[in-house]
Amino acid sequence: MNSNAVTALLTVSVLLILFAAGCTATTQEQGALDASAASPADEAYARGLAEYADARYRVAEECFAEAYALYTDAGDSDRARIARDAMFRTNRTYIEYPLDRPAAEAALREKVPGIADEDIADWLENRAQKIVSENETLYFYDVAENYLYAHVDQMQKQNERGLDFDYVARYAWSENRSGKTGPYVNPVHYAGFERLEVPYEALPSSGVLKIWFPLPVETDSQRNITVTNLSCPDFIVAGPFTTGPIGYVYYEIPAGAVNGNLVLSADIDFISYEQIFDEIDPALVGEYNTSDPEYVLYTASERNIEITDAIREKALAIVGNETNPHLRAQMIYRYIIETYPYSHVPHLSLDSREPKVAESTHMFETGHGDCGTQSTLFSALCRSLGIPARAVGGYQMLIAETPGTHFWAEYYLPGYGWVPNDVTVAEIADWVVIPDAKRTAFKDYYAMNLDPTRFVIQKDVDAPMDPALPEEAAIFRFVRQYPAIVSDTAEYDLDLFSWDCFSVSLAAVE
Repeated sequence: MNSNAVTALLTVSVLLILFAAGCTATTQEQGALDASAASPADEAYARGLAEYADARYRVAEECFAEAYALYTDAGDSDRARIARDAMFRTNRTYIEYPLDRPAAEAALREKVPGIADEDIADWLENRAQKIVSENETLYFYDVAENYLYAHVDQMQKQNERGLDFDYVARYAWSENRSGKTGPYVNPVHYAGFERLEVPYEALPSSGVLKIWFPLPVETDSQRNITVTNLSCPDFIVAGPFTTGPIGYVYYEIPAGAVNGNLVLSADIDFISYEQIFDEIDPALVGEYNTSDPEYVLYTASERNIEITDAIREKALAIVGNETNPHLRAQMIYRYIIETYPYSHVPHLSLDSREPKVAESTHMFETGHGDCGTQSTLFSALCRSLGIPARAVGGYQMLIAETPGTHFWAEYYLPGYGWVPNDVTVAEIADWVVIPDAKRTAFKDYYAMNLDPTRFVIQKDVDAPMDPALPEEAAIFRFVRQYPAIVSDTAEYDLDLFSWDCFSVSLAAVE
């Protein structure tokens, strides 16, 4: 998921606030602290829980910070950590909503010159993503950009991205596929590196740094992976893993062993294939083996691909009388493009808030979603019909040479395998002025084909790792495009801060 803008916003917050805070406790944590509520620290923590439940997030953060300080002063490190994690998650709940009503209106006027007052009011009151804290409505930081995504006529007029769309469409419009035997063609060899560098002054002075570092994973379209020159091999506890559901290596590094900036890096090398499935014959799609473990896995409801009664009803309404799984999936792809335009979303808040809201459900209910959210909604709709589907994540180099975080989707057809689509990239064609025939060809390509400008890290959201990411401390548990850093002793949100410390460099090589 593309989170560069969020990274900048949140990094500033972390630097300005020593205790960049968190959310409500897990059931286990709450039980641990409710066992005795006599001390001032326990009372402060209990106030934090109550304030959070009343949607007073900024006050709740202050209460958890008070509890953290009191537990620390009392030498109760276990309860201090629990209060600190609650503080972190509370902050993540509301930090992506920095705008009050006047600031949101001003942002819209700046981004959309000449916008009418009634359009501003309609957007802010009926469409914009917002949260209420201390009885004040706060708006998502990208409220104005999202207005443009929802109004493509304005987006086309501004053309502020200056997209070279011929370059973006170089695979979709290519005639270089004739005579190729698919579905995996036109291999591109990529080589490069991943690098995490956390400044020494940002590191805790004690404890152990637990780090899940992302790596490429073997898929049908991403092969011949090599990972070399991994840093700090003496501190690798698990991995490196480049097969299975997700690629990663897991470190445990004592803070005392770090004498300067913490630097972790890996040289990576792989071949990515263009995927061509546009000659699927619906009549040749086989029958699903519904007892196969992979079928069960990819048709189940999970944390961020949620199957609800409403999702089932919508999926059935979309496909009507159609029963072929390929044609059904294609109808869902078209429906999402037409009904759920791309927008930025508050992933931090979605991953932190209680009660939990699945990424797919957020888009289904609000109409807002980016590449990850669109892909999870596609997957949820397919799964509700018994079509195995998943949201694949990593990076792409389609729009620019610099790798950018991205997610797309796949659905499984017996006899053909995993068929890709990319709703988000397809929708780019609506942001620019091009002939309708070319726009249609572009969307048709991404309905069941995929360019090779991809770096795959995980085959689905919420892909399991061992050891698992701790529920109470890590952010973005459903994606691993960035390393996760968990420390029991850090006094500020180190995992959040580290987003801006990670980079990926890849280039096509001969």
